[in-house]
Amino acid sequence: MSLCGYSLRIRFFAFLCIGLSVLGILIGSYCGDRYCSRTDLKASWIASMSENSRSFVNSLEFNSNEALLNVFDVENVNFSIKGNDVMVFLHIQKTGGTQFGRHLVKDLDLERPCACEHERKRCDCLRPGKNREIWLFSRFSVGWKCGLHADWTELTECVDRKLNQVVGKRSKRRYYYVTFLRDPLSRFLSEFRHVQRGATWKNSKHSCDRRSPTEIELPRCYDGERWTNVTLENFMSCPYNLAINRQTRMLADLKLVGCYNMSAMSKTQRDRIVLASAKLNLSNMPFLGLTEKQQMSQYIFERTFKMKFLVPFEQHNVTVSSQTLKLISEREKKMVLELNNLDVELYEYALKLFNYRFSKLKSLDTDFEAHYQNIISSNGQNFTWDSLYDEDADA
Repeated sequence: MSLCGYSLRIRFFAFLCIGLSVLGILIGSYCGDRYCSRTDLKASWIASMSENSRSFVNSLEFNSNEALLNVFDVENVNFSIKGNDVMVFLHIQKTGGTQFGRHLVKDLDLERPCACEHERKRCDCLRPGKNREIWLFSRFSVGWKCGLHADWTELTECVDRKLNQVVGKRSKRRYYYVTFLRDPLSRFLSEFRHVQRGATWKNSKHSCDRRSPTEIELPRCYDGERWTNVTLENFMSCPYNLAINRQTRMLADLKLVGCYNMSAMSKTQRDRIVLASAKLNLSNMPFLGLTEKQQMSQYIFERTFKMKFLVPFEQHNVTVSSQTLKLISEREKKMVLELNNLDVELYEYALKLFNYRFSKLKSLDTDFEAHYQNIISSNGQNFTWDSLYDEDADA
């Protein structure tokens, strides 16, 4: 069967899962209790959802992920900054997202650059000729409108509604999601050190199906205000620590697994569905950047969106996490990787997707050498990814 056939089959199962989720919401609307669909209807709804989710997962595994590579046609992205298109940045913690977010609002060569005032943390990224229309939905353009470090589930439920409020009217828009991923070992250790220093992200909503999880569904890992000076062993031992497999969780449609209700299905089944959903959603994003491949990430973004950065991305290999790596044993490294097994598999797939897109765009670029040389030879601003540790803390 052709790649096109595989892609259609995958989309069919994805739409089937989404349709079942919508059906569950519609049925639940007949109940007086707002949580009816998660209690009284739980058994039948979850059973139906789980059966079709298994088909969805089996379809992806049958195709060995290869069919997903070409789900989104990066060579024909038609992002219209003057039309109704909106770029949505899904910012996963400790992936270099703070600096990438700044690149988006400060360094793009645009007809109407984002207006950034020194006293404000946000910039006005308006369309040319329109004084209320926003083309970028990110932390530095609108703030954390959908919650601190909102994930895919939160953003897809929230962005359209929030933009209607900001603009003051309903509009039909096309949304282009972009994100950055990072090597799971480095990312996990970076978050560990970040939490050691006092970060909590306690203001995150973790909203799913339009509600936040209860304390029973998502207990805290520590007492008091912060988890300062936590040991790596304790950081890894809390089963409710959202740092574990964070990238997979934040890219998946959590409604497929009953949100944060861990009793909805077995852990094995939940993990398979979350990972498959994350891969599919990642495949449908027009841009995926990798922290370890800054220059290639810049090239892919510029060629995909037909935009150019005035300040190039820079690669820095000495980070807080790299220093931490020197202080932990091989046994501890192995434990971190085993604990983050979903992120490890997702990153392996992301690397394959990233290289596939780079090669495809390169093959279509008749002046590739000049374009890429311009990126790697430019003198950019100096920064290090982990020096920005206080930027995200409890924002």
